Amino acid sequence: MAHHLSFKDILALGFMTFALFVGAGNIIFPPIVGLQSGENVWLAALGFLITAVGLPVITVVALAKVGGGIDALSTPIGRRAGLLLATICYLAVGPLFATPRTATVSFEVGIAPLTGDGAIPLLIYSLIYFSLVIGVSLYPGRLLDTIGHILAPLKIIAFSILGITAVLWPAGTSIPAIELYQQMPFSSGFINGYLTMDTLGALVFGIVIVNAARSRGVVSVGLLTRYTVLAGLIAGLGLTLLYLSLFKLGSSSGILTPDAQNGAVILHAYVQHTLGGLGSVFLAALIFIACIVTAIGLTCACAEFFSQYLPLSYRALVFILGIFSMLVSNLGLTHLIQISIPVLTAIYPPCIVLVVLSFTLRWWHNTTLIMAPVMLVSLLFGILDAIKASPFEQLLPTWLQHLPMVEQGLAWLLPSVLVFIGVGLLDRLYGSSDKVAVK
Repeated sequence: MAHHLSFKDILALGFMTFALFVGAGNIIFPPIVGLQSGENVWLAALGFLITAVGLPVITVVALAKVGGGIDALSTPIGRRAGLLLATICYLAVGPLFATPRTATVSFEVGIAPLTGDGAIPLLIYSLIYFSLVIGVSLYPGRLLDTIGHILAPLKIIAFSILGITAVLWPAGTSIPAIELYQQMPFSSGFINGYLTMDTLGALVFGIVIVNAARSRGVVSVGLLTRYTVLAGLIAGLGLTLLYLSLFKLGSSSGILTPDAQNGAVILHAYVQHTLGGLGSVFLAALIFIACIVTAIGLTCACAEFFSQYLPLSYRALVFILGIFSMLVSNLGLTHLIQISIPVLTAIYPPCIVLVVLSFTLRWWHNTTLIMAPVMLVSLLFGILDAIKASPFEQLLPTWLQHLPMVEQGLAWLLPSVLVFIGVGLLDRLYGSSDKVAVK
């Protein structure tokens, strides 16, 4: 007899998925878009929601269809290429960048104002922080209980308080939109949502969500797919409500911080203005819970993935990943972001292509002919975008700096679409009638 999840467990799975997605970056991006887009805030918000909510939810659905992680999704490009892409994604979104960054962000928001931004306080904080991360990650079978039933509801309550406060008690009125948001509010919001990098997170978290459902005894592929899709939709709804309230918060905070350069400054100013001294404590607690849940999810996902390919147990990998992330976090937030942006900019395009094309596999005679060239072109142009976002920008030939959409970091998009049309026509005209088997 097939095991079914109770309504309570389905909600917990959705809450867990939402909590895994929402790290500090997701809280910091929308307020700055809300502030800078002025009278065009809701047009910018629409663009933002398409890439910051739509793409990650579609990724969760794509992973649910194959019942696994990015390695299962990338089967059409070949085992070696798929494994290489998966390894890079897991390292980038895990111990090299995203996991250490959760510690540095929560430290700088909550602890540094009290202790100062020194090396010793960060070291002590990171030791405590990653001890907690390792402790929870050692028991992945209990994630639905620890995150879904305890930490995620705490996170949702805290976000609800912040969101309701932002809607009911705006700090003031909006200020005029900056030039970028006057000229192209929708596309600017679209690009900011893309830069949240949540699609990469979804590729890594997909297997965690599937395994959380399996931990409740669900073995049916059909049920696993259904529950994962439901979890993705619940998380998508939660993200949408959160982002809309944060846009409202940013839009009404122009009077407090008209020249703010990032969302953290706006959030600090708003909670201080509206909630007084308690606001800073509340914001620190909110960011801490948001960050540690994301760190636990990333550590579990990475340990699960690498235990399949390395002669190390899951538990040993949790310790290795946790300690490595702790060491990297002590580089500090500024250095981490400087290193991570070019790398993430390069690997994001082929991951988007992989997810989007995974829904078209049944259309083609030869799926490898379709996937491999489009992903390769998106990677090559993604590398150009990455160089442009790095200190080595001057090394690029002048003509490359004038490609369509290069200013928005989307130089890869048009070439990828053109190659897709080309290989699609080739497949239709010359493809074998024997379809490649697709799961």
